[in-house]
Amino acid sequence: MISRNFKNVLVVSIGFLSLFTAYGGLQSLQSSLNAEQGMGVASLSVIYASIIISSMFLPPIMIKNLGCKWTIVAGMACYVTYSFGNLYPGWYTLIPTSVVLGLGGSPLWSAKCTYLTISGNAQAAKEGKKGSDLINHYFGIFFFIFQSSAVWGNLMSSLIFGQDTDISNIPEEVLETCGAADCGLNVNVTGTSNKPAQRLVWILVGCYIGVGVLAMLIVAIFLDNIDQEQTSQFRENRAPFCHTFLATFRLLKDWRLLVLIPLTMYSGFEQSFLSGEYTKNYVTCALGIHFVGFVMMCFGASNSLCSFLFGRIARYTGRAPLFCLAALVNLSCIIALLYWRPHPDDLPVFFVFPALWGMADAIWQTQTNALYGVLFPRDKEAAFANYRMWESLGFVIAFAYSTFLCLEYKLYILLSVLVLTMITYPIVEYYERKNPTEPVKAAEYRSHKEAVETDGNKIMTQTQL
Repeated sequence: MISRNFKNVLVVSIGFLSLFTAYGGLQSLQSSLNAEQGMGVASLSVIYASIIISSMFLPPIMIKNLGCKWTIVAGMACYVTYSFGNLYPGWYTLIPTSVVLGLGGSPLWSAKCTYLTISGNAQAAKEGKKGSDLINHYFGIFFFIFQSSAVWGNLMSSLIFGQDTDISNIPEEVLETCGAADCGLNVNVTGTSNKPAQRLVWILVGCYIGVGVLAMLIVAIFLDNIDQEQTSQFRENRAPFCHTFLATFRLLKDWRLLVLIPLTMYSGFEQSFLSGEYTKNYVTCALGIHFVGFVMMCFGASNSLCSFLFGRIARYTGRAPLFCLAALVNLSCIIALLYWRPHPDDLPVFFVFPALWGMADAIWQTQTNALYGVLFPRDKEAAFANYRMWESLGFVIAFAYSTFLCLEYKLYILLSVLVLTMITYPIVEYYERKNPTEPVKAAEYRSHKEAVETDGNKIMTQTQL
């Protein structure tokens, strides 16, 4: 029989799977569905800029007042509003809903990371195991389930838009500009990016709204409120507002967090490169926009499987070898992309890169999240808010120069950030090995367990009634 903590991890994971099946699908389609005046890309930029702002103060305030469970539900509601904005896309619908999504994004992810960290430490205390091992395991399970959302979201769009996709041959003069061979700022995709019929768009967005609402219901009904007692104590003994407001910035006094900034920002750089630059300058340019969904499905499947795998083997190998493997994979891909000239005859190669990228991203995501949980066990909310803030800054910077720089320069920037990451990250790892962070005492989680059991008894009693 599975433990209650493991059950909660599954509930959170399935909820995020459902939510990001919708959001991930919409995100990958913005440049084609809402291409007028760059409205779709602008909305994505606003989303990540809003996440940076919300990361500065909202996560500690919301988590300490609402608790992890209801912060997750509230954050999910913010994501669903963006789907509603895509029903009738325009500057007055997409931009406001993008701001709402961004404001809810950081509390959502911070609450999720905090919840998994609490669950991992609580289960480790119960079983007499090392907390970091259980945290790695739980994050691996989460990302195994969550990352498959890229498969289902793109599968939904492919099935619904499939009958309306305008497939045409791409002339050789256009193929010569694909990849890093040309500046790649004005890729000619005539005949490959026609907007689908409005009826199909409404059907797809309606399905996305449905799975988003389903995610909220799953978490609200089935997730245990494991930090309920701590939340009640916080409200009864409320700290000054400025103290909570500045919690995210106060943690920047810790030099370890500052040294981790390149690693965290690189996560945003590498994700935005695959979803933006690779799909546009390699896949759409050489194959057509109808292949983007299939390529992203390959990335999602690889990411999901590798997240589960690396989450389990991290306890045997440690974090450092896995980070080195991810860096080596990304380094090889970046160098290859600099010289590869994409052509439709090389169809399998188009799927090799996202598969390898998904494997590397699985390591960046699972191990960086777990690293934050291990290094800052007593400042989880502020730590994961910083994680989301710096990662989002990587997204914003990448989106900002996307329309101004040639692809070759973007690859060099990505390479530079990767090199900086592998210079700074080992410093933190070495210090942690020599001076391990003291884990939260087992006694601190007894109240969590009692709260969970009380909440569970209430649910059982209500069910019996």
